[in-house]
Amino acid sequence: MYISSAIVTTFEEIIILKLRALKAPLLALVRSAGARIMDLQPRGCGSVNYKKNRSPVTEADHVAENCILPVLKKLTPNIAIISEENPVSHATKVAAQFWLVDALDGTKEFLKPNGQGAFTVNIALIEHQIPILGIIFAPAFKRLFYGDSQTGAWEMIGNSQKSITTSNIQGRARRAVTSASHLDTTTISWLRSQGISQTKHLGSSLKFCALALGEADIYPRLNPTMEWDTAAGDAILRAAGGMTTTLDFQPFLYGKVKYRNTSFIAWNKSPRPNK
Repeated sequence: MYISSAIVTTFEEIIILKLRALKAPLLALVRSAGARIMDLQPRGCGSVNYKKNRSPVTEADHVAENCILPVLKKLTPNIAIISEENPVSHATKVAAQFWLVDALDGTKEFLKPNGQGAFTVNIALIEHQIPILGIIFAPAFKRLFYGDSQTGAWEMIGNSQKSITTSNIQGRARRAVTSASHLDTTTISWLRSQGISQTKHLGSSLKFCALALGEADIYPRLNPTMEWDTAAGDAILRAAGGMTTTLDFQPFLYGKVKYRNTSFIAWNKSPRPNK
């Protein structure tokens, strides 16, 4: 029997082909969801409700998620989708592969009247507990970030595209990035204990993007998050040369109970703080 030399022979090649095939439709998908979000913003964000944890959810959250989920299901019918606004999915048994979707990350930023625009569309693919692909689109800024485990990390603005990498901290102090809406006293104390005084506040998953761009060096998050909040940014950061760990420097994995995150630290390169 003749076997073509073009047949993929390694697991790595299979992954590369899979990620390459997904990239273009996913880029189009997050842009489409972002456009739906921006259509609602001039109307005062549509209706606003509050979940049991008092976090806001808007019409834009639901519209963007309803844009994403059917397309994602069609692209990869055999991969489970865990999404923020679909509580049924939160009980889904963890599989070897699954999607994590936050169709509007940074809803509090979306609702702010100051027009900062620090909200994003997030999609991530998890494989064996590791985020291997992440896409973040900030529609108010028209900035799109993409990263995967095989080809690296990229920033796209309009038709231009550039490779991005984390920064080197040799010879200077660490620069931190923290939450604009969820900064707490525990995080402030931790930063002081590490001798970190340069801090920038950002909303949504753009904090991970700041590290991937080399604009910050460390992002500590000691208060609660969910996996769909972090997976896309984590994937992009890893693809750019950074890493995310637990507070005791263990690997930060996905598929935890009810998809709830533990505290974590995202790093540019070094896994330990300055002493």
